[in-house]
Amino acid sequence: MKKILALCLIVLAAPLSAQVSEAPTIPIEASGETGLTGSVSDDKAWQDLGIAIPGFATDNNVPTPANAQGTAALGKELARVITADLRNNGLFQPVGPDALPQPTFPEITSPVWGTWNSRNAEMLVHGYVRAGADGRLTVGCYLYDINLQSELVRQGWVVQPADWRRAAHKCADLVYSRLSGESPFFDSKIAYIAETGPKGNRVKRLAIMDSDGANHRFITTGQTRALTPRYSPDYSKIAYLSYLRGNPRIFIYDIASGKQHLVTESSNPTFAPRWSPDGKWILYSMAVNGNTDIYRVSVNGGQSQRLTDAPGIDIGGSYSPDGSKIVFESDRSGSQQIYVMDANGSNQKRITFFGGRAATPEWSPRGDQIAFTHISGGFRIAVMSPGGGNVRHLTDSWQDEAPTWSPNGRIIQFFRTERNSGRTSLWQVDLTGRNLRRLQTPVDASDPAWGPVLP
Repeated sequence: MKKILALCLIVLAAPLSAQVSEAPTIPIEASGETGLTGSVSDDKAWQDLGIAIPGFATDNNVPTPANAQGTAALGKELARVITADLRNNGLFQPVGPDALPQPTFPEITSPVWGTWNSRNAEMLVHGYVRAGADGRLTVGCYLYDINLQSELVRQGWVVQPADWRRAAHKCADLVYSRLSGESPFFDSKIAYIAETGPKGNRVKRLAIMDSDGANHRFITTGQTRALTPRYSPDYSKIAYLSYLRGNPRIFIYDIASGKQHLVTESSNPTFAPRWSPDGKWILYSMAVNGNTDIYRVSVNGGQSQRLTDAPGIDIGGSYSPDGSKIVFESDRSGSQQIYVMDANGSNQKRITFFGGRAATPEWSPRGDQIAFTHISGGFRIAVMSPGGGNVRHLTDSWQDEAPTWSPNGRIIQFFRTERNSGRTSLWQVDLTGRNLRRLQTPVDASDPAWGPVLP
């Protein structure tokens, strides 16, 4: 947590002699001007926008713990991370520093337009990195419109050397938000279940990493099986299910302290803990005497409250962003389908009636979509409106399941299981369904949970 708090935002009023304000980290705000048009509910592909991202310049190439070759080499790495972020979301056509001329430090605030006019790019990202006397890094980020030869937005951050990638993600978020008009999501983290071992006897550990797969870290040792992690709304904690000494238990892991506390345990099979938007409740499912219902319990533990009582299997609750509704799956009709109920368990209503089965529903942080697994032949990731209409399939594979949303509701992450081998991996796809990519992990991976943008 100390590293996170060390990232300070600066506004570059005078770029080459920027005044650094030592202030708590605050969210990046988009420019007052509107960005390009776009909507997450639009199933058309967004415009591919060419963006040139040369290496960030430095006024003095000095060694830094962030890069053994110095701040000049670090400037290239910053530009590469930004390029990868903007390329992987599928909206832009960025060109990275290895294919572009390197600007000098004075050119960061005075681009040589003739250098960029002929490079088939409409936008230009310039930046610099400087090492301070205390070892911290100042990273400045500028977005220019090449055709208009004008600056669109600028911002900077002071970071510890270990957090240099966060500065790159912040710059990518700045560019993304300014051009798309959407909320940022690159400076976020993903929790998932890391899997090793043979099929049928997998070791499952809780792990976290940056949104691009960097800075990977195992949280649990694998001595007990960990399942279904979810970040708390304020990002400070992770709820997950563990089979400690044979009994299913729901733990909350505190990211800053590394400590965890028990929320509830039972000798009955227990599934899928999920946070309420206010961070006060944990939803989960539990099977008692052959009937599985959805319960909620305070994050501090105590008596659980049963929310469903229909015969059959009710599982997989997910709150709407305002906390007023819960979407879940149930086979009470004889087939797995999606239902919605009020947060207190009242007004339960089935919303899916199409062919096949539907499972693992997850409400979008925008509230306008529900992602789910459509089981009809194979397992495919799909989205629909909260009323169950406008169903669209985003993937078409043998077994894709367990969708989780990016913080801005634009990208969906899920895991894919290989036929026969049982090997699993994490994938991402945007709402157009056209930008599918695998997220690399050190070992096999399942049950992803995308956390909010870092504070």
